Amino acid sequence: MTADDTFGRLDDDDYPAYTMGRAAEILGATQSFLRALGEARLITPLRSAGGHRRYSRYQLRIAARARELVDQGTPIEAACRIIILEDQLEEAQRINAEYRRAAESANRTDEA
Repeated sequence: MTADDTFGRLDDDDYPAYTMGRAAEILGATQSFLRALGEARLITPLRSAGGHRRYSRYQLRIAARARELVDQGTPIEAACRIIILEDQLEEAQRINAEYRRAAESANRTDEA
């Protein structure tokens, strides 16, 4: 991978650019908190060639949401479940909106 490839990927939300230590620092959390999120299967960090955990910006946003809930007193397992359910609800709403648009488009075509 060239330097140009690496710099281009830094704009990618899914690129695992952050080490566990840096991710914990960004979140103001501990490394054990990040490990707990992995154990709860909320986020699955990629591994470097040396086996170290690497996190993407997308994963850090999810971890930040978990941290908010935990800071409000929600147990970590419940926080993870809440975030998973929120994500599933958002996806279902997106799919429903697509179906509605398709149905409206089909109705307009039938009326014409």
